[in-house]
Amino acid sequence: MPERRTVALVTLGCARNEVDSEELAGRLEADGWQLVEDAADADVAVVNTCGFVEAAKKDSVDALLEANDLKDHGRTQAVVAVGCMAERYGKELAEALPEADGVLGFDDYADISDRLQTILSGGIHAAHTPRDRRKLLPISPAQRQEAGAAVALPGHGPADLPEGVAPASGPRAPLRRRLDGAPVASVKLASGCDRRCSFCAIPSFRGSFISRRPSDVLNETRWLAEQGVKEIMLVSENNTSYGKDLGDIRLLESLLPELAEVDGIERVRVSYLQPAEMRPGLIDVLTSTPKVAPYFDLSFQHSAPDVLRAMRRFGDTDRFLELLDTIRSKAPQAGVRSNFIVGFPGESEADLAELERFLNGARLDAIGVFGYSDEEGTEAATYENKLDEEVVAERLARVSRLAEELVSQRAEERVGETVRVLVESVDVEDGVSGRAAHQAPETDGQVLLTDGEGLVPGRMVEAKVVGTTGVDLVAEPLTGSLGWSEEAGR
Repeated sequence: MPERRTVALVTLGCARNEVDSEELAGRLEADGWQLVEDAADADVAVVNTCGFVEAAKKDSVDALLEANDLKDHGRTQAVVAVGCMAERYGKELAEALPEADGVLGFDDYADISDRLQTILSGGIHAAHTPRDRRKLLPISPAQRQEAGAAVALPGHGPADLPEGVAPASGPRAPLRRRLDGAPVASVKLASGCDRRCSFCAIPSFRGSFISRRPSDVLNETRWLAEQGVKEIMLVSENNTSYGKDLGDIRLLESLLPELAEVDGIERVRVSYLQPAEMRPGLIDVLTSTPKVAPYFDLSFQHSAPDVLRAMRRFGDTDRFLELLDTIRSKAPQAGVRSNFIVGFPGESEADLAELERFLNGARLDAIGVFGYSDEEGTEAATYENKLDEEVVAERLARVSRLAEELVSQRAEERVGETVRVLVESVDVEDGVSGRAAHQAPETDGQVLLTDGEGLVPGRMVEAKVVGTTGVDLVAEPLTGSLGWSEEAGR
């Protein structure tokens, strides 16, 4: 019997890429490949790249080069690039990076096993020619569902597959194979984006917005619960648009309570929300449904009106603060995070001061700050009123210092609160850590528990916040606190 081919998946970028990697893993395992964690132990190293900003693209190239070095020292025979950077640049990436033995686009995912076998056998699979994926689907969202069946949508693997096509878990098994044993997992709610923010290239290579059907999302969540997952995080480029191509823009409001009722799931979290699309009904569901985290990952990006209009976005400082007041009037402990771009073309000192006014009043739990840089193919890259790089760097440092101070202050405000913590790490040296409802994995802070006796990853425990260390909380577990409490969960 021939030795099984081995493959390792190296994932960079966002949670959406993590879901895509697990779909690729499901396809490969179903076709007989053996999945290994370390690329040095694999015949083929598949690097799932990020193509969003320059820093992420550099990380992707570095990962490809690092994997290529293994060909001189270990078992690795081939290195293959997939993901957003591969989709976005295709042939250009293949020519600029000959160390990659293959550059595969989204259209190759359904045949990933054959593609890797061809490359491993010494064959050549031509890198694809990039195209604007927005043009692959109808302009009208209502016409996309049927057309979407003919378009590659990573992370949208069907939830009902013939026996043997996915890991055993009955007919509900999705086209997915978990790559770690973490108690939290992302579930893709949709792909693509219909917004046309002037700084963002994502819609051009991820395509127009298309929702997954609620039944697929529910079935995948049930399957994940069977794998031991306690928290799911719904991801897409814009979750507030979910359902618009299914004929119901309020579909998320009805789906969330159903997800929260799945046996074994203790927390449902929603990410990537557009402030301009927030609805009263959605706020109500997010702040009042047991096991749904009152967590608001709101993409503000800026708060000065002129800058927002140049970004082709909507809102201003006062309207954003009113939105936050509405949220906190319903759930005082609600968590809010956001990202901001400083140094956008045309940004004045008054605009920057307006952003600082918003940040000082917003009481955000987590803040990401980025300095503007041109992204090829975007409208903003054509703007003439660019700021000098030195000015952008100075503003980035200035707002980053403010953000660090403000999130530390917000953490201190939580001292005395009771929080429900999902234990994620139990370590002899580092102690026990986890996350409360207002903290998303990787992007936000964490909770450090003062006593870890009897705790294991995946356990839920109520704890009282007794201190802080920067953005992180220090909390003391409460005796007999392992059951669900609506008061502590919100």
